[in-house]
Amino acid sequence: QVQFVESGGGLVQAGGSLRLSCAASGSTFSFSINAADWYRQAPGKQRELVASISSGGRLNYADSVRGRFTISRDNAKKTVYLQMNSLKPEDTAVYYCNVEFTESGLDFDSWGQGTQVTVSS
Repeated sequence: QVQFVESGGGLVQAGGSLRLSCAASGSTFSFSINAADWYRQAPGKQRELVASISSGGRLNYADSVRGRFTISRDNAKKTVYLQMNSLKPEDTAVYYCNVEFTESGLDFDSWGQGTQVTVSS
């Protein structure tokens, strides 16, 4: 069963950068990533959609991150990325990926386990 594992979170100073990765693990026979989203959830707040990439490559961002974050996918590496630049303390949250993929001709949807991003002022 394919699962997605996130990495790249950590502690960074305001103005710094991080790149989050969401990589497929497990059996990946005849595999392709279709669409993907990155969400985040700060303590005491609801989970919010941060960035999306559609099956056709259309990108969409929350107003709060547009111009600073970039979502991308690499089907050869079976990985979705979130490049985060000019980080602010308000970007502090647990970040989750959600990936729609096709494996062995069947469509699936999977969440990563989350990775903590902490931005200090």
